[in-house]
Amino acid sequence: MDEPDGWYAVALGADIEPSTSAGTRLFGHELVVWRDAAGAVHVWEDRCPHRGMRLSFGFVRGDHIACLYHGWRYDAAGQCRFIPAHPDLAVSPMIRTRTFPCRERAGLIWVRWGSPADDAPEAAPDEAAPVSPLRSLYLDAPAARLAAALGGAGSDGLARLDLAGSPVLVAVQPLAAEASAAHIVVPAAPEAPTADLARLAAACIALRRTIEGAAP
Repeated sequence: MDEPDGWYAVALGADIEPSTSAGTRLFGHELVVWRDAAGAVHVWEDRCPHRGMRLSFGFVRGDHIACLYHGWRYDAAGQCRFIPAHPDLAVSPMIRTRTFPCRERAGLIWVRWGSPADDAPEAAPDEAAPVSPLRSLYLDAPAARLAAALGGAGSDGLARLDLAGSPVLVAVQPLAAEASAAHIVVPAAPEAPTADLARLAAACIALRRTIEGAAP
């Protein structure tokens, strides 16, 4: 599976609340997306260096995330800072997990994949424009098929789509060779009518069925 360098949306920002974490995949690689108590987002390899337990199963305290298995605690830079079984130990700087550059733009959490870069994902239509999170769809279809069905993405990584008569913005996440996700936001204020969002959510389900049923 090709893994092109670039920025990829991996979650709706609204789905990752402060002091929570969630597991996801990108090109088959397991990632943990977590938000610290101050609201900053982080995207790491979803693996504790100790025994390989998924960090997404752990818990967030302040600006640290701790492994559920033995409680090893990591700071926002991915460095292990505390081992409960050895509370007085000065933890080696070699004990750290792999981290990735990430940003929050247009209501989405983005991760930079591949070569390090100082660029950031553009936001659409612009950073000041309000968006409402709609939902994330998970499809049994490759990302290329999903992207083609959406008509392709712009330079900001977002596809523009008319869904049930309303404009939406969609970011495609390649989960694995035959699996993908579509993270969908609506260019509207957060107080958008609930009935409109419910109508669009139903249209999302129909869209997923159409794409999954399309011929490869």
